[in-house]
Amino acid sequence: MRNDEANATDAADTVSICSLRVATALFGIDTRQIREVLGSTRPQRVPLAPKYIAGVVPYRGEVLTTVCFRALLGLESMTAAGCVLVLDSDNADERFGLMVDGVAGVVTMASSELEPNPSALDARCMALFDGAYKMPSGLMVRLDPQRLQPSRLAESGLFGASKHERQGEQR
Repeated sequence: MRNDEANATDAADTVSICSLRVATALFGIDTRQIREVLGSTRPQRVPLAPKYIAGVVPYRGEVLTTVCFRALLGLESMTAAGCVLVLDSDNADERFGLMVDGVAGVVTMASSELEPNPSALDARCMALFDGAYKMPSGLMVRLDPQRLQPSRLAESGLFGASKHERQGEQR
């Protein structure tokens, strides 16, 4: 195999991960799944929204629903502005934001280094996490943006009352 063929094979087996910080933990999302990083932002709170909805932010003429990752993890909300990543669903019918404490940078990982979630994780973590990479500084948990969509979070019922449960309470 020639050198350029070997390099092409190596590149196909790697993935660029945007590393995110939430409290002291490190998380990552495939950079191909991130549309844009808005930087330091304070979403406008939405009355009666579940705790995991940080609020809404203006984005290119749209109103973007923003998910608070700290709330999904059961952590206290930040008093300072957070960093919002703009994410699309697979079929691009739902664009939303993910609010984290900060973006640490981009790292390149071998696809084969992703380890599956441990079976001991609770249901909420299993619903959010997509595996983990071992890093020199500790674990970096990979997130799948499709699992973080506001509509999927609501339907799961793991992070607040689902639409079905709220309708039952109103009767």
